[in-house]
Amino acid sequence: MTKNGKHENSSPAAGTPERKLLCRGLAASPGLAAGKVVLVPGSADAVKITDGDILVTTMTTPDMIPALRKAGAVVTDEGGRTCHAAILSRELGIPCIVGARNATAVLAEGQDVIVDATRGVVFQGEEKTAPSHETVVSSGPAAAPRQPAQVLQPTAPQSVTATKILLNLEGPASVERCSALPADGVGLLRTEFIFTGDIGIHPIYLVRTKQETLFVDKLAEGIAAVASGFSPRPVLMRFSDFRTNDFRKLRGGQDIEPLESNPMLGWRGASRYVSSDYEQGFRLECRAVKKVRDTFGLTNLSVIIPFVRTLREMEQVRGILESEGLVSGPSFKVWLMVEVPSVVLQADRFAASCDGFTIGSNDLTQLILGVDRDSAKLDAMGYFDERHPSVLEAISMAVRAARKAGIPCSICGEGPSVFPDFAEKLVAMGIDSISVNPDALDYTRRIVASAEQKIILDGIRGRV
Repeated sequence: MTKNGKHENSSPAAGTPERKLLCRGLAASPGLAAGKVVLVPGSADAVKITDGDILVTTMTTPDMIPALRKAGAVVTDEGGRTCHAAILSRELGIPCIVGARNATAVLAEGQDVIVDATRGVVFQGEEKTAPSHETVVSSGPAAAPRQPAQVLQPTAPQSVTATKILLNLEGPASVERCSALPADGVGLLRTEFIFTGDIGIHPIYLVRTKQETLFVDKLAEGIAAVASGFSPRPVLMRFSDFRTNDFRKLRGGQDIEPLESNPMLGWRGASRYVSSDYEQGFRLECRAVKKVRDTFGLTNLSVIIPFVRTLREMEQVRGILESEGLVSGPSFKVWLMVEVPSVVLQADRFAASCDGFTIGSNDLTQLILGVDRDSAKLDAMGYFDERHPSVLEAISMAVRAARKAGIPCSICGEGPSVFPDFAEKLVAMGIDSISVNPDALDYTRRIVASAEQKIILDGIRGRV
């Protein structure tokens, strides 16, 4: 590999040394990086990561986020295109390969490697390749070295779209990089990464030890950093959507959280908020939101309720919000995340219980198709596909119900930034906004602009 980011192929040209292929997986976040392997068997080992290291693990977890921010690239044994490692790496601009199956077995601690995450392969490197953990990301020909927290700027004149293009953000660490981008706001602010990176303690443990203020203040500071950075553009914050296995990794969580055989379908999202075992923790989240709006004066902040299953559940959540002073109004909206088929099948009734729909296409796809979104095997076989007719029909039903109720409908999954034809179908359905990772903003806006122009021209020409 040379410093201009060009890759030395496994079948190189004459005079170029051949690189030994070590392992192969799914290309999850494109780019090219060189560095030393650091094996991370568990989250406790993540402290070993220094700037530019190649983080190799079975699968990342939310409490590895500080390490991910330092890593030059990530390689995992497990996972599909929408797993935790893939989503966060794309958001942070880190090359990532998932589903490599045997990476932790074939890659050795301290080994120099080259990670080509555009093609999903890892090659043997040389010590002289990256003496100072140099990392190169190839988003195009002759890419320059990646700089930590580099401010992202639009690379070309921006297309004007009627469909709003929003950003998915993992927390305040992304604000400096992304606030200058010409996005229409933040469509998905994930609070889980503030939980792990800035707080690290289970909310209920803090309630029991009478340290509620610590949680409210830290969470409010993290949310406020994003809301302030994007003001006056809207920011939609998703309340915590940790699963029980994630919550258990927070300090104090071992004695609070149950052991579930299938946490993905377990005690998460809205069902947690209305449970007597977590309601007080949810109320702390609500108080942090209220502090951001009232004390910091950042009224561009609204909220999303994730993983809603029933109408009664949504009504109960709204009741708790209102008791904490979070009442829908001109500047404060309560959005419902559409990701469970039961919501789609009663979309008209759910639309009456909220101020907007945001479609979580990752979970919706896995639940409609019965496909584990973290399964590298099924992903490689093509089973996880947001473009499946059943998934498209479910999304269309949600969009139609939202339009009928007079509320906006957004989508925040990975599909629109991966598949141009999927984004085009969303525009044709009448989606109001699409929320994507920062690196896909320009690309998605161009796709959407082209789709909108085609719809206009077809209308003029009498094709619709």
